[in-house]
Amino acid sequence: MTSDAQAEAGTAEGQGPVEISEDLAERLDSKREKLFEKFEIRDEFPQAVMTEAEKRTENIQQEIQDEAEERTDLRDMTTWTTDPIDAQDFDDAISVEEREDEYVLWVHIADVTHYVHPESNMWEEAVKRGNTVYLPGYTIHMLPPMLAETVCSLVPNEDRLAHTVEMHLEKENLSYETIDIYKSVIRSDERLTYSQAEERIDDEDAPLHEECKLSFELADRMHEQRKEDGSLVLNPRRDRAHTIIEESMLKANKAVTHELMWGRGVEAMYRVHPQPTPDEWGKALQEIQDLNGVSIPGSTWDDPRKAVNATLEDAPGRQLDKIQWAVMKVMPRARYMSDPFGGHHALNFEIYGHFTSPIRRLSDLINHWIVYTNDVPEDLVALCDRASDKQADAEACEREYKQFLEEVGLDPNAVNNRGIEIVEEDEDTDGDED
Repeated sequence: MTSDAQAEAGTAEGQGPVEISEDLAERLDSKREKLFEKFEIRDEFPQAVMTEAEKRTENIQQEIQDEAEERTDLRDMTTWTTDPIDAQDFDDAISVEEREDEYVLWVHIADVTHYVHPESNMWEEAVKRGNTVYLPGYTIHMLPPMLAETVCSLVPNEDRLAHTVEMHLEKENLSYETIDIYKSVIRSDERLTYSQAEERIDDEDAPLHEECKLSFELADRMHEQRKEDGSLVLNPRRDRAHTIIEESMLKANKAVTHELMWGRGVEAMYRVHPQPTPDEWGKALQEIQDLNGVSIPGSTWDDPRKAVNATLEDAPGRQLDKIQWAVMKVMPRARYMSDPFGGHHALNFEIYGHFTSPIRRLSDLINHWIVYTNDVPEDLVALCDRASDKQADAEACEREYKQFLEEVGLDPNAVNNRGIEIVEEDEDTDGDED
């Protein structure tokens, strides 16, 4: 076997789908149905919603050309998306430039509210669903896939409508010099998977090498700056491509909600994360300190977030899950609120909200509408509660489904990464994921 073939065999796509029997497939279907009933998760879209989605995807190129005249035209700007290999829709793209005295980062988000607005059936259905629910090997979408995967997907080499967040960042500490949010038309140059983006950073002869390299250098600095400012980083060992996307999206989300709060003074769907009590933090830190091979640096005990960050960096890999769990146990649940008071404790952001995933989160869809119209839905408080509750339902459903997969001998991660294939009974591959 060549080294390339060996490398491929070690990947999810190289291993092929997890094979299960027809009997087990039926048990999984039955379990999902029970969970959907328990957590009031809507699996099927009503016909009116599907018909509306179908109509909104007709004659789209002409509509985009007509719209382009009213928007900022960014089609000549180098732009690309980075997503997991199995992503079905691409709702965010980035562009980046280094100038003499600043960085400029553009985050382009699919302009979903051009197609989905408060008077539409799709909006009403999105409010009922609250978010997309991701179970291993099974997805329940917030918006009809025929819309999300076509006109709202920033596919390469096609004109698409976007909501762009343009951030001019001061070179020394990466603070915002200016923030501009506007409707645009973009044309993505390429769709990269995370592993392709990793390769581009290193391969000097590859297309987008300079852009990927620059975006990682900027993201890495944003990441370090965030940690220095007291942001909790529970997953310190992410690859470079994930760092680019995570930091760029955090920067854009923060920029949008700062603009809404300070620039416009409007209510929006803010993400508020209360802090644990000092006793709870003390208990978590003691639990971490007692782990074998783990030591919290003495200089960091005063700030629990910095203490956890510093400990995770030096802790043995086998203890990472236990450290993360000790923290998660004492963390209150974050909620959506119409007032940002209290801020986001884990991120250590005074004001924060979601904007970068309007295809899969109600909060982002609503914030897009508020940014665009400068008008707040009358039922904003109820919508905040709805989004918070449905997110809790989705997480509980995912947790119970993963537990069930383990009970029947399946590895949830393998199912998630590789999908499922149903095979004939006589092959006796029930629960085989090797």
